[in-house]
Parts: sequence; structure tokens; C-alpha cells
Amino acid sequence: MRPPKKIFQAKRFAVEEVTEQLPDGSQLVRNIVRHPGAVVILPLVDENHACLIHTYRVAIDAWHLELPAGTLDKGLSPEETAAAELIEETGYHAGYLKLAHTFAMSPGILDEKMYFFVARNLTLGSTAREAGEQMENRVLSWAQIDTLLRDQQITDAKTLVALLWYLRYREHA
Repeated sequence: MRPPKKIFQAKRFAVEEVTEQLPDGSQLVRNIVRHPGAVVILPLVDENHACLIHTYRVAIDAWHLELPAGTLDKGLSPEETAAAELIEETGYHAGYLKLAHTFAMSPGILDEKMYFFVARNLTLGSTAREAGEQMENRVLSWAQIDTLLRDQQITDAKTLVALLWYLRYREHA
């Protein structure tokens, strides 16, 4: 079997061509997106409210409602990245940050591991958004979030996973 071959390198990910050995002995060539991993944070403003961000996503040319998130690309641990991204995107500083779950974003083509954190005991400060980040905070009640989920107004996968997990298993977060 031949070693992986890098066929594209971008700032935050690479694409490799890999050969998979199948059980019958044959081989299959696949393209895999290599990603350093990322974090998604659920900022709990209080027991009844969470902070999401309304952000423009150029890839889909649309405004999107999602949880703050960021790529593990600054040499920081997932927890350090979560704390930094929370401040950067929302201005909130977390007094308490807990890893609630990890999950694969799209394991058929992508090796990205997503770390889901719940942030509590928040203090609002200033944001430090990167150039090009068009976003604003949306503090929503759980009733509003439930309606947005039901009405398919939240379509971002990491946000769906995190919110639905929290709504079902919040006692573990």
C-alpha cells in the first residue's frame, strides 16, 4: 500500500489521496480532507438563555445562526481554544468551561474532530473578532431556541448537534 499523497494544502486544511485496503484484498483510492480539529461552545448566559451568533458565511452566501466556534490552529489545547474563541466571537469570558462531548463532523470524507464545550459563569467584555468576521450576538431563551430548531431555522451541523445534545443531556454538562 502506498503512503498518503497530499494533493492540496490550504490555510486550515489539506486534502490527501489515500489507498484503502479492502477486506477482499483489493485497494480503493480515496480523497480525505485533513483538518486540525475545532471547538464549538455553548455559552449559557443564565439558566434560561444561551448566546448564539448571527454570522455571514460566504461558502453558502447566507447569514447563519450558530454557536461560536473555531479551529485548533494556534497551538492551543481544545479548552484554551474554546476560551479564546468565546471571547473573540462573543466578548464573553467563561468562569467555567466543561468539555461535554466530542464528535466527527463528516467522517466519510473529513477527519475533523469537534470538541463541544459548555461555558458558564459568563462575564461580558469586548469581542476581538478577526478581519472579515461579520457577526453579532443573539441571546435567546430556550423556548426561542426550541422554536428555531423545530422550524429548521438553525441548520449549522455543529450547532444542531450541540444544542440537541444539551437539551437532552444537560444534567451531564
